[in-house]
Amino acid sequence: MLSACGSDNKTSSSSGSSAEEDICKGSSGNGPKIGLAYDVGGRGDQSFNDAAYAGVKKAVDDLDATCLEVKASADDNDTTRAERLRTLAEQGYDPIIGVGFIYSPAASEVAKDYPDTHFAVIDGYSQFVKPYDNLVDLTFAEEQGSFLVGVAAALKTKTKQVGFLGGTHGDLIKKFEAGYTAGVHAIDPKIKVDVKYLTEDPQDNTTGFENPAGGKTAGEGLYDGGDDIVYHAAGKSGIGLFEAAEAAGDGKWAIGVDSDQYLTASAGQKPHILTSMLKRVDVAVFDVISAVKDDKFTNGNVTYDLKSNGVGYSTSGGFIDDIKGQIDQYATKIKSGAIKAPTVPKG
Repeated sequence: MLSACGSDNKTSSSSGSSAEEDICKGSSGNGPKIGLAYDVGGRGDQSFNDAAYAGVKKAVDDLDATCLEVKASADDNDTTRAERLRTLAEQGYDPIIGVGFIYSPAASEVAKDYPDTHFAVIDGYSQFVKPYDNLVDLTFAEEQGSFLVGVAAALKTKTKQVGFLGGTHGDLIKKFEAGYTAGVHAIDPKIKVDVKYLTEDPQDNTTGFENPAGGKTAGEGLYDGGDDIVYHAAGKSGIGLFEAAEAAGDGKWAIGVDSDQYLTASAGQKPHILTSMLKRVDVAVFDVISAVKDDKFTNGNVTYDLKSNGVGYSTSGGFIDDIKGQIDQYATKIKSGAIKAPTVPKG
């Protein structure tokens, strides 16, 4: 159950280090003892899980922390996830971080039995299951960052037709879709936004987020249908979208998610990654570890938004340098409240 994530994948991670690196195996400090429970896909997804790993790596480097990574299985359920968290707690790990909303019921169940251990769930909803003083959900205003890359897509599209590729069709990923579409239409309401999800089942993380082949097929369909820019919120499946964008040739762009995916793309893919929506999972993970270390842990829900630099967009590659000023104008309006990015798609 607690085997560390494998290191046979040599793909670069979102932190700029390779997926075969294992900072936890080499950690031996006297700081916090971190248990990191990955979502499906694990380290090496160049996205969500890698961003969490980057936060733990910073804690090892800056806080003298030690850590253990544990991986999920495709057939996980609430019981197996709870067993995973419980075993970490019994071994003295604190804090214990579940990467992904799917850990919410398990964290709520286990937290009550270990009141002296701190639990955090990335994108969690555990406070709606049952809140505890030692449990926090770390959430993000994904709709705000998605709005900004939607503005970028609208300003750069030549065909006046862009796409959105989601992993699972659930409330969390709908926030990405809603913000992106609103950003596009803030520039030009006549631009068509095509929406495709890899699965309609919000619990099917394997098909949704660990499916590069499916992401490539869906991306090919969107590009063939006339979209020249496609934004994905599909975790490791987004790697397939980048492959499709490269194969589609000049004038076809992909927009990454969670981390600056230009930095981890292949040489052939880089010219096709317009920007990425940055979701600072690394910052949230490091913050909660620091809070435990300094005895400043806050339970309930902590949201990272544009004001707190919890979301944003990347400029790597220089492809949006000419429109950065316009994008930042919208960011300012969102921060001031003049624009409220929607969290639910229209229709």
